[in-house]
Amino acid sequence: MDPRIREHARIVAEHSTGIEAGDRVVISAPAAASDLVVALHEECAERGAHPVSMNSDSRATRAFLRNRDGDFETPEHLLAMYEEMDVYVAVRGDVNATETADVDPERNAAYRRAMKPVLQERLSKTWCLTQYPTTGNAQLAGMSTEAYEGFVWDAVSLDWDAQREHQAQMVEILDDADEVRIRSGGETDVTMSLAGNETLNDFGEANLPGGEVFTAPVRDEVDGEVYFDMPLYRQGREIEDVRVRFEDGRVESYSAGRNEDVLDGIFETDEGARHLGELGIGMNRAIDRFTYNMLFDEKMGDTVHMAVGSAYPDTVGEENEINESAEHVDMIVDMSEDSVIEVDGEVVQRNGTFVFEDGFDEA
Repeated sequence: MDPRIREHARIVAEHSTGIEAGDRVVISAPAAASDLVVALHEECAERGAHPVSMNSDSRATRAFLRNRDGDFETPEHLLAMYEEMDVYVAVRGDVNATETADVDPERNAAYRRAMKPVLQERLSKTWCLTQYPTTGNAQLAGMSTEAYEGFVWDAVSLDWDAQREHQAQMVEILDDADEVRIRSGGETDVTMSLAGNETLNDFGEANLPGGEVFTAPVRDEVDGEVYFDMPLYRQGREIEDVRVRFEDGRVESYSAGRNEDVLDGIFETDEGARHLGELGIGMNRAIDRFTYNMLFDEKMGDTVHMAVGSAYPDTVGEENEINESAEHVDMIVDMSEDSVIEVDGEVVQRNGTFVFEDGFDEA
């Protein structure tokens, strides 16, 4: 086994989740990531934990969604397992990143609504989402398999203590903020309130790799327009050139240059899918290229991302409403040129460079 796989498993078990003796661990992974599953079982054995593995198969999911006749029901047996677990590890790894491209968006939205209680239970436990470097994801990124393996494992094996300290500077700025304004080019100008909400420092725990700070906007206090100029893959299809207009926190109009019907399905999932659940600011300089993988792309320095749908409860203050949805869809704005982030009227990032970094332009 490649020693980088065992190092990956060690970081998940030790840094990301802190697996301890007696923990009931559920590992969900595709067959292509079996080596990482084996290494995670070794880690669990050494720590006295009790692992159970599940095969996450996109072909099987596609078969179910395309052939189901009737409404979807919440799988109570799966929910029961999640209620009994202590730690959840989800491993991504595609053989075919477009496997579910021919699933009807409305059917997918209905399925996600039925799965919402399962998702909420899963997120209430200690969890980690990570990536195994498969050939499908390498191809999507436009990289050789060997190069993509290096990219993934270099990102996973970052000095997370140093990354935490770097990002803490931005957490401090946002924690005291009432209002954030984001401007980029001539098409993005959006203002949102963060008053009373908390900013979290993602340094490789719930997401591995980490590399962002994130919070939740106040649900009904987002106004303006955003051009998400970086594409995203959703349901096996590429969505490009997304433009969204927010009014009083709600998505009032939108368009996409490609696969707008997938965007329709997202926004029609439920009312919460038409509100922002997250504002994230990418701060991982080690992730220096776009790979069509949101787990990495949203962490890139020089980017911000906004997610429509569910908010992470830990980011929402006691006096504010938690936005709830069966969806959580991140979309990215490139902030490297002609862009600023303002916090309470003060510029804290210009053209991708933060106020606490060398090269910040005060003009």
